[in-house]
Amino acid sequence: MTRIYLDDAGSAPVLREVRAALQDLPDGNPSSPHSEGRAARAALDRARDTAGTALGARRTEVTFVSSGTEAVTLALFGIAGPLLTWAAEHQSVLGAARRMQAMGRDVVIAPVDRHARVDIDAIKPGIGLVSVGLANNEVGTIQPVAEVIERAHDIGALVHVDACAGPRWVPIPPGADLVSLSGHKLGAGRGGLLLVRDGVRIQPMLFGGPQEWGRRAGHEDVPSAVAVATALAASASRRDEHALAARRQGETLRSALLELGGTLTGGEPRLPNFATCFVDGRRGEDMLLALDLAGVAASSGSACASGSLDPSHVLLAMGLSLEEALGSLRLTTGWSTTDEEITRAIGILRSVLTRASARA
Repeated sequence: MTRIYLDDAGSAPVLREVRAALQDLPDGNPSSPHSEGRAARAALDRARDTAGTALGARRTEVTFVSSGTEAVTLALFGIAGPLLTWAAEHQSVLGAARRMQAMGRDVVIAPVDRHARVDIDAIKPGIGLVSVGLANNEVGTIQPVAEVIERAHDIGALVHVDACAGPRWVPIPPGADLVSLSGHKLGAGRGGLLLVRDGVRIQPMLFGGPQEWGRRAGHEDVPSAVAVATALAASASRRDEHALAARRQGETLRSALLELGGTLTGGEPRLPNFATCFVDGRRGEDMLLALDLAGVAASSGSACASGSLDPSHVLLAMGLSLEEALGSLRLTTGWSTTDEEITRAIGILRSVLTRASARA
């Protein structure tokens, strides 16, 4: 029996469109004047145009980077002034924010509610940059991004939207000054992108050449740019179709988790492919290992590091207890997930959780 992949939010399988686009790419340096270099430059330019069209942006606003983490870091460190973000944001955002604090920059990390939803009342005069996720990467709660943008702009602040989680399922609201994207979360398997609206000036983190409009020096990674752009175009053209199927499958999984004794985490509106919970008296690590042995790839809000299980900062920020946070489970479907796989996965979940209950 084939394995069932329910960790799309961890890393989306590479799309067939991306695999096709990566065939027979030119090998030249895009900055070189010879034929091979010009061919590489043309491929890079096409990728930039494709990404811009998918995002409703100008080509001059598209900056290709190595990953979502680099995109976030460039956005946050590249803009001066006090920063506001929230306690349930991705670790790349919080890691950058805490580094800024250590360097003496004014940073506010505001609390979230029990669904990991941000409070726009935290946006107050004096803030220079607001960083908010499109959706929470651990529990799938979709954030009120449009309201955040409006409130921030009203006080003269810039807005960075961390859209690494969710753009294949929901559109990015317009109006953000900076938007970060991760290739492997899009089905590109590699690369990242930072959208910088015209008129917004950021300080680079890498220095040397004039590549990427002077925002990121260094040899351009043409295959990564092509992969990210292709995945973005596929997302824009097929979003509604796949979100509809994901919503049905997500509801089926959430109902099953409730039936099996789980307590759902996150809130509405949520990404349609998310089914997250915690199970009283269970360890996320134990459930994941049992599911893996039974043929299901899933993830938990907890991360195993150096032999010890650490609780998720997101779940703790939501107000869960340490024990609840350690018992979390995250199931996320993808574009290729079938209804038959969902049925089989629920049967495996029932078997795993029943055995765990019998031993408890």
